[in-house]
Amino acid sequence: MKFNALVSRKDENGGVTNAVEMVGDDKLPAGDVTVDIEWAGFNYKDALVLSGRGGLVKTYPHIGGVDFAGRVVESEDDRYRAGQGVILTGWRVGELRWGGFAQKARVEGDMLVPLPKGLSTRDAMVLGTAGLTAMLAINRLKSDGLPTDGGEVLVTGAGGGVGSIAVLLLSRLGHKVVAVSGRPELAEPLEKLGASRVVGREAVITQSGKALDKEQFAGAIDNVGGPMLAELLKKIARDGGVAAVGNAGGIAFEGSVLPFILRGVTLFGIDSVMQPYEARMAAWDRLSTLFVPAAYAGWVEEIGLADLPKMAERILKAGVRGRVIVDPRRG
Repeated sequence: MKFNALVSRKDENGGVTNAVEMVGDDKLPAGDVTVDIEWAGFNYKDALVLSGRGGLVKTYPHIGGVDFAGRVVESEDDRYRAGQGVILTGWRVGELRWGGFAQKARVEGDMLVPLPKGLSTRDAMVLGTAGLTAMLAINRLKSDGLPTDGGEVLVTGAGGGVGSIAVLLLSRLGHKVVAVSGRPELAEPLEKLGASRVVGREAVITQSGKALDKEQFAGAIDNVGGPMLAELLKKIARDGGVAAVGNAGGIAFEGSVLPFILRGVTLFGIDSVMQPYEARMAAWDRLSTLFVPAAYAGWVEEIGLADLPKMAERILKAGVRGRVIVDPRRG
């Protein structure tokens, strides 16, 4: 049997080319669960893979796609049966092993989670790695004591997948959300998602020259890193927390210990790639009750396999808002 996939190859000049090809089942990597993919997500990391940046892929030819959802075809893992809906995110699938930009995948059962009741496979990929990351961040902040009546919660990079879903989820949980975006045209859409107000990047990243600023936010989810993270830490209220989930603004930042030792602020790192099964299931179960697909519909763009290379160019230039999902049946 053969199936369609977007195959990435390294050319003679060291560049990476991508094309839709027919691939035989016998070429699938080793694994104990085979899945018919119904939807895949498209993430910034996927764009890096398709462009050959970052050295994420070690062996070619390669099939990218760091997350997907579909139905089990065959399983040697007792936890999964034929026809069952499953989700895969993380585990460096789409980097070190073939991923979701195909009509079929074979993985280890330990990499999967069952599709929760109330979510379709399409819903699962509208959420994808971005939704899982947002939920993990919120769960971590809530476990640290983030109250719904304790002040505003800041979300940086609110126009992206993680940020926009975090705005929706936090508002559903009763928090007053301040969304940070460098794109003024997203102000109204973010308010419709649930942001109580939307501010530009300069409202946070502008340096005051002080080691501590006025306490403004009960907590924050930061998708940006770099100088943005350094400045927002100064603005977190006593005993507040910041969940760091991204590095769109850089991996380094110059900070002060004062927010930590004078206000008791906590900085959490959120790694969605290697999360254990129990934490993943807790997050997905909560997403299945909190997420409202209709409320997020305007933030979703559907594409086919052949559209992926151009989409990679767009996402690397910050030309995408919300989530992009891939229908592998469209070729």
